[in-house]
Amino acid sequence: MSVPRFVDLSAPQIAALPADTVAVLPLGAVEQHGPHLPVSTDYVTATEAAEAAVGAVARQGSAPVVLLPGLAYTKSDEHHWSPGTIWLSWDTLMRTLVDIGRSLQTSGITRLLFVNGHGGNSALGQVACREIRRRFGLRTFFAHLSVPVDQGGSGSVTSELGMGVHGGHNETSLMLHLRPELVHLELAERRVPERLGEFELIGFGKPVSFGWTSDDFGPDGYIGDPTGATAEHGKLLFELAVARLTEVIGEAARFTTT
Repeated sequence: MSVPRFVDLSAPQIAALPADTVAVLPLGAVEQHGPHLPVSTDYVTATEAAEAAVGAVARQGSAPVVLLPGLAYTKSDEHHWSPGTIWLSWDTLMRTLVDIGRSLQTSGITRLLFVNGHGGNSALGQVACREIRRRFGLRTFFAHLSVPVDQGGSGSVTSELGMGVHGGHNETSLMLHLRPELVHLELAERRVPERLGEFELIGFGKPVSFGWTSDDFGPDGYIGDPTGATAEHGKLLFELAVARLTEVIGEAARFTTT
């Protein structure tokens, strides 16, 4: 079975979707990722993983699901200083997500899963989930390809000291797997802010977060160590993400709180 895409259906077909259909919306970004990765990195990883997971669920017949077009422009203001970054203000993105929820309600959709490829969307996405739930009654869910390192995730390699939050080993590996022709590994260098290790409570993945923009850590705009990235590691990360998202979609279709 091909990937069931919302935009390929007619209005009557959409109205006839099962009540527990999960609409999956990838959230990417168009933002600088240093000299070695394209600005499409977050958009590519989110949309590719979401499409693969939706396709897997459809083939299995384990849950009714449709794939919405991915949202490329999101909240990337931490990279506002750099050429190539196209970002929406927090209130523009919030209104956009809420309006999408409102529109899906009109279409009879009752379950919406955001698949997020950009850590900067996380806090706003959680607020949007509650707003859509409260205003329109949709059951809303917010999933990452993997939990970002700066939000408590554990995906950073040893050389990154838990600080591979942007354009580092994992993201570069994913892109070597998905779009190798767009990766310039010869331009990659280790860019780990070791000074943060001096602080016990404040930092990436620590009890106290802090506001930052990517140029706080140097002019290159990436944070991590992409030098050892490989397509093989990226393939493993991608397959793990797709498998997890496949399970998430199944749970989202039957999720209830009572």
